[in-house]
Amino acid sequence: MDTLIQPKQSSRILALDILRGITIAGMILVNNPGSWSTIYEPLKHADWHGLTPTDLVFPFFMFIMGISTYVSMKKFNFAFSKTLLFKIIKRTIIIFLIGLAMAWCFLSIGTYYSLGEENLSIGSRLLKAITNFENIRIMGVMQRLALTYCATALIGMLVKHKYIPHIIIGTLIGYYLILVFGDGFAAEDNTNSIVYIVDKAILGTSHLYRKGQIVDPEGLLSTLPAIAHVLIGFCCGKFIVETKDNHQRIEKLFIIGAIMTFAGFLFSYGCPINKKIWTPTFVLATCGLASLLLALLIWIIDIKGYKKWSRFFESFGVNPLFIYVFGGLFGGLLGTLRIPYDGGTSTLKGIFLNNIVTPYLDPYFGSLIYAILVVSISWLVGYILYKKKIYIKI
Repeated sequence: MDTLIQPKQSSRILALDILRGITIAGMILVNNPGSWSTIYEPLKHADWHGLTPTDLVFPFFMFIMGISTYVSMKKFNFAFSKTLLFKIIKRTIIIFLIGLAMAWCFLSIGTYYSLGEENLSIGSRLLKAITNFENIRIMGVMQRLALTYCATALIGMLVKHKYIPHIIIGTLIGYYLILVFGDGFAAEDNTNSIVYIVDKAILGTSHLYRKGQIVDPEGLLSTLPAIAHVLIGFCCGKFIVETKDNHQRIEKLFIIGAIMTFAGFLFSYGCPINKKIWTPTFVLATCGLASLLLALLIWIIDIKGYKKWSRFFESFGVNPLFIYVFGGLFGGLLGTLRIPYDGGTSTLKGIFLNNIVTPYLDPYFGSLIYAILVVSISWLVGYILYKKKIYIKI
């Protein structure tokens, strides 16, 4: 990570920052409930086919990442250069390794505590825990962001932009055919699914998301349509930058958003909307909804000037990946690290739930309060950076 202290904030599209901040806050919120067994329905992912509000936050962020990729690469005029290529590769590796490091961190902690009943010294337990590489999950949210960013940036640099819509359409149709002929739409525990077969063959079952679950929601094969997803954002970034009038921006975003949303839900009768395998209709519907929301925010913030309400999300939006990583690590450590408590040991999350939620609050409401607490502390860190005009670039 590079930490930049700037004398003044660089020129940004404010509505884009706000939408980015909303998605980061949403991602932290849904990833850190007090208890996974007591979550309000809108804060759950769809079990298989379907779409919930929670299913929108990650794809919304990826759509925005596509727009941001276009904006950042425009400074280089999209021309191939060793400098730009090095920047793309460097950023890809850093983001991927951060995701891998987060997975290793929580795996190590979990392994350390699971070895507690074995007759091992603390040093031996620690060594076995930190070297448990055979069970580390290779893919994840940050890893998917890294790979889709890399592919989008390389395409944006090497391919004429008029051909990018063809790449998007070809990728989505090709992936749909793979799912159809590869039994990809079957139940999540289907071991004959092409999604599982490919991920298992390349990554191995011990490196997938939760050993008891067949489909990895951020697996390798389903990264293909995710690349098309980010490319859609890239194309939207193109006409956002090239269109100077906000009213025209809104008009274009509303039109393309309505078309994609309608197409996504219409085609879902033959291609179900499914986040875990990132179906083409999931791409269309979520990109469409993200485009519509961005258009609405431009109207509210940049045209009508209603900005005060958005300050909270702006703190998330200017340092998005750093705040997401902080929220993931902070929330995860609260629920995994154990400290001496009441004659034994407990996590800080456990102490909070047992002493505040269980005796006084409804379990579902208490679970939400805990998630809001993690979001609030993450916001505080982001707000301090925002006020000091510190922008951490990953």
